[in-house]
Order: sequence, then C-alpha cells, then structure tokens
Amino acid sequence: MIETLGQYFQFSFVQYAFIVGVLISLCSSLLGVTLVLKRFSFIGDGLSHVAFGAISIAAVLNLSNNMFLVLPITIVSAILLLRTGKNTKIQGDAAIAMISVSALALGYLIMNIFSASANITGDVCTTLFGSTSILTLRKSEVWLCVILSILVIAAFVIFYNKIFAVTFDENFAQAVGTHASIYNLVIAVIIAIIIVLAMNLVGSLLISALVIFPALSAMRIFKSFKSVTICSACISVICSVIGLLISILAGTPVGSTIVVADLAAFLICTIIGKIAK
Repeated sequence: MIETLGQYFQFSFVQYAFIVGVLISLCSSLLGVTLVLKRFSFIGDGLSHVAFGAISIAAVLNLSNNMFLVLPITIVSAILLLRTGKNTKIQGDAAIAMISVSALALGYLIMNIFSASANITGDVCTTLFGSTSILTLRKSEVWLCVILSILVIAAFVIFYNKIFAVTFDENFAQAVGTHASIYNLVIAVIIAIIIVLAMNLVGSLLISALVIFPALSAMRIFKSFKSVTICSACISVICSVIGLLISILAGTPVGSTIVVADLAAFLICTIIGKIAK
C-alpha cells in the first residue's frame, strides 16, 4: 500500500489534490463552529446551490475560469442571505431554503436549455458531488486556492476576538461598541470563499457536511470556543487526508468518501464524549 501511494504521489495532480484538500478542509472547519452556534448550519448548503447556479451560467458563457463569476455572485448572496435572515418576515431558515431551491432549479434549467455539452448528466453530477474534479486541478487553480485560503485564515485570526463576540452574543457585542454588522459581513465573505473553494472537493450537495461535521465532532469532546475550533480544524484535515487516500486507492468518489470519513469521526467523538462524562 505504501509503495502504491508512493507511486501515486509522483504525479503532480495527486499532490495538487492533497494541497487543495487540506487547505479547504482547514478553512471550512474554522467557521463551522460559528455557524453552528449562530444556528446558520445550512447557510453552506444554500450558498453552494447559489454557486451551482453561477457555475451553470459560467459554463454557458464558456468562461475559461469560472471563479471570477462564481465568487462575486456567491459573496453577494451570502451578504443578502445574512441580512434577509434577520428580517422578521423571512426567518433565516426560510431565506436559506428559498435561495437554495431557486438557485439549484435555475442552474439546472440553464444547463439543460443552453449548455453545449453532450454530457449534461455528467456535468451536473460532477458539480453536485465533486466527482473527480479535485484530481484534475490546474496549477493556476491550486495557486488561487492557496492565496484565498491564506486570506481566509488570516482574516479569521485577525478578527478572532470579534467573531467570538458576535457568535455568542451579538446584542452584547453591539452594546460594548463592536460593529456587529461589519463582522457579520466579514463572516459572510469568508463563508462564500470557503463554499466556492470546496466545490471542487466535495461538490455543492456535500459542502455542509465539510463545514458542520468537524465542528459537531469537536463539540462532543470540548466545551470552550478555542478548543472546539482547534479540534475541529484537526479533525477536518485528518478526515480530508484519509478520504483522499481511500479515494485514490479504492477508486471511490472523493467528496462522498471524505464526508463518510467525517461521519465516522463524528461517531467516534460522540463515543469518546460519552465515555469521558
């Protein structure tokens, strides 16, 4: 097995897949805790469907790099989603469901009506479940992922205290002078970037698992925000690496394998948490 892995790692596309996989998993786990505590767990699901719709438009326009269209649309949607979620007439979960279903339906409709591809089913499956797109990354895409990941991690570290305050008690944070709306905007932008990056790894339908599972797993064992965040990051990276290894050796779908690894980690952490009580 080790010899086989050594042979695989000689290929640049495998190296790219692991670099991107680790970075995306790390970024995804950082805000997972915040989303769970703010009861916005499914915002990743909603934004991933928005990204799917944007990718459909980019495919019809034959854009060489869809990131320049998908990322701005997803960021704007994230901002609108968080603002709409505070509207008393449209609650957060309803806003997510509305945007999620609309974007998914619109994207699929566009791909069917305007797409020039002969394999629409394959294109949709690849976008929704990740398929093997993580193993076909170009060097430019890897560098873009590295740069965006560094920006996400830097933003989280710099604004850590403010994100912590806004996460636990937004009203109190505003009362003591914290501009909660600005930091909610930062959270929205970071989430949007993470969603777009994760599309290549697990696909739009499985992104929520990548964001939420590590946070829930860490919460089974630890209680403090800092400990849960660090543990969540470790679990996410480990599961991503294990999922990629199994996928390469066994030929299983990358995204689904990583999510199953996250599920296994959650069950293990649940058992550990119960034993530790």
